[in-house]
Amino acid sequence: MHFADYARYDALGLAELVRRGEVHPSELLDAALSRAEATNGALNAIVRRFDDRARARLQQPFDPAQPFAGVPFLIKDLFQEWAGAPAGWGSSRHHHHPAAETSDVVRRWLDAGLVIFGATNVPEFGARNVTEPLAYGPARNPWNPGHTPGGSSGGSAAAVAAGIVPVAGANDGGGSIRIPAACTGLFGLKAGRGRISMGPMASEGLFGAAVQGVVSRSVRDTAAMLDVLQGPEPHAPYWMPPPEASHLAQLSRPPGPLRIGFTTDTPTGTPVDPRAVAAVDDAARLLTDLGHHVEAVPLPFDGRALMADFMQGWFCVQAMLLDELGRVEGLRDRDVEPDSRVMADVGRTISASEFLACLGRWHEHTRALTAFYTRFDLWLSPTLNGPPVPIGAMATPPALHLVNRMLSALGLFGLIRRTRFFNDTVLKNLAWTPYTQLANVTGRPAMSVPLYWTPEGLPLGVQFTGPLDSEGLLLRLAAQLEKARPWAQRRPTL
Repeated sequence: MHFADYARYDALGLAELVRRGEVHPSELLDAALSRAEATNGALNAIVRRFDDRARARLQQPFDPAQPFAGVPFLIKDLFQEWAGAPAGWGSSRHHHHPAAETSDVVRRWLDAGLVIFGATNVPEFGARNVTEPLAYGPARNPWNPGHTPGGSSGGSAAAVAAGIVPVAGANDGGGSIRIPAACTGLFGLKAGRGRISMGPMASEGLFGAAVQGVVSRSVRDTAAMLDVLQGPEPHAPYWMPPPEASHLAQLSRPPGPLRIGFTTDTPTGTPVDPRAVAAVDDAARLLTDLGHHVEAVPLPFDGRALMADFMQGWFCVQAMLLDELGRVEGLRDRDVEPDSRVMADVGRTISASEFLACLGRWHEHTRALTAFYTRFDLWLSPTLNGPPVPIGAMATPPALHLVNRMLSALGLFGLIRRTRFFNDTVLKNLAWTPYTQLANVTGRPAMSVPLYWTPEGLPLGVQFTGPLDSEGLLLRLAAQLEKARPWAQRRPTL
């Protein structure tokens, strides 16, 4: 199968070709591997290959009932473990650590017929909004390799945008599905809390803020993937009941006229890039033309407070993760990247009472958003405060690394984190991606839709955030937007 033929189809389309006997799964894998060989040197999207496992997989029979039978697939090299295969999490020290178990999502992907042949690039421990780990080097954006594909699912997004696979594994603890989707012209849905299991190794991720999922070229692939991944597991702490009809079947129903409030002001209070405003204004006009009521609204939550509370939880998780890796694997703070070490150092200064109070405020942010949904069905915002940034733009300056080492050696982060300077620095680091954390803190579904490209030719998605149990509504709206302004045929030149 030539790439031009392979690239014409989404994942469901490729599976249908297999089902009808028009193509063999080995041909699809060969096409994916060929495209990977042609593009990955420039993009650094795939950081490990499982070719032998994939070939062995092809020797097993595929069930026609499997929705993705024979379709090539990539998992994310972070919390998507495949027993016996290395799971690096973007860390040079953890790089060759074999997974002891298969995660629920990977098992479900295998059961759905997918042929996994590699894992994608991630920032160390998924802790950045760009994908530039020291262990692997930066992943690059197919639309302009000098720019980032975002993070933390940047490798997956680069691989899908480049046409290596039509859909790839991703996860999202603060925007890590939606940010890369917005950077690379893809569709990205973050499901609500409890919809998809994070097990069996963890009960939940980031206190319920982190969820598993995919980035895809088509809305229907994401809908079908959600149908595959959703549902209870015996070890899950809780789960959301399934919809009355599958998410894929729901796409045939229009969303109906919706009330949509939109905002472009940033939660951090920083200046707004005019191109981000243009993306939302463009989406608002399209929505109005489709019969929806679209209205400008103030930010429906306290942005600076939510950012601070999100980051406090994030610091605590980084400290817990490094301490656990130290206990199990002998990992030391000097074995990880300087930014990871700083986050853990800060997290270790947060007391149990402070942390529990922070989680209590997460509920207050949820109540504020719930009040917004008494008037509106969805909240529209930019996904990013500006186009994909150049590679290295988010890197910590060497001088600040030196200062951080001194503060750590002197044990001063407990004092420093309470200063305005520290909080302003944290907000500055979030200034490019200030819109996505709301859905994680509140556990609500949200999606980035690729409706806009900048005058420079870079994608810049817009975000819709919904109320509890609104994945079906978001997907139906996305399908309507996809029909009104198709994006799948827009391809980067590689």
